[in-house]
Amino acid sequence: MSEKKIKVTDKRLFTPEGELRNEYRHLEEETPGESNSAASPPTREPEPGPVEEQIDTPSEVETPPAETEHGSPTFFDLVGVVAQPIALYLGDAKMPNGETVENLELARLYIDLLEILKKKSEGNLTSEEKGFVSDLLYQLRLRYVEKSG
Repeated sequence: MSEKKIKVTDKRLFTPEGELRNEYRHLEEETPGESNSAASPPTREPEPGPVEEQIDTPSEVETPPAETEHGSPTFFDLVGVVAQPIALYLGDAKMPNGETVENLELARLYIDLLEILKKKSEGNLTSEEKGFVSDLLYQLRLRYVEKSG
């Protein structure tokens, strides 16, 4: 049987010592967006030091794109997450396959969770948030009573 020869090529940019390999020196000379002027020497990232030195100051920390695009979660988002399954368990929403899943015990559980959230957040809600939760609880309880007979 003939043996196949395997050639292994190291494609890493840096040597184990952290130096740029000779075949990638052209990257050090010009980076995208820079002109060919030799006015500024190539910059290198500083060597990592102790953990205390690696902590970014607040002005250097960038906000993640998800927070800037969608904003921070609000109390309304939290209420929505807790209330979302209630329509499913009341039988008002359908599953992706078209079936309904009615489970009044679970619906009641989620309604009770919303009530707990309302009670625990009393005194910390704006009038708009308080009105929203109260109205939602009223409507959900009314629908629960209609479904339970």
